[in-house]
Amino acid sequence: MRCLGMHTHAMIATHPHVHGKVDGSLVRLIDFCFDCAQTCVSCADACLAEVTVADLRQCIRLALDCADICNATGSVASRRTGTNEDVVRRLIDACAEACLLCAEECEKHAGDHEHCRVCAETCRQCERACREAAITIGLAFA
Repeated sequence: MRCLGMHTHAMIATHPHVHGKVDGSLVRLIDFCFDCAQTCVSCADACLAEVTVADLRQCIRLALDCADICNATGSVASRRTGTNEDVVRRLIDACAEACLLCAEECEKHAGDHEHCRVCAETCRQCERACREAAITIGLAFA
């Protein structure tokens, strides 16, 4: 069982500009972004170790792109000083799209590679978290 959000919620809640008000969907977004980034990097590395690595090139590419976008999204969404809603909103949209594409590609290989199955599942969770957070983004930065 994963224990996401142990520190994310606490850190955001203690920020002087937040005054204890924390948007749960934003916390989930941040946690899922960092979890997805780690999973994607690990999946790409596992793909590189497979005998059929040539067949997994696109999977590796999308997983690494997704990892970078998830890391950037999680980092920017964690910042509470000032506001930059337009950039955060665009990052969240890009993250959802990267997760969608990575999940679709990993699902093509999931029957042969367990790491791709896990990556696809994690990307789908992160995509959902992005879409949920996108709805409340204005409220999260108020």
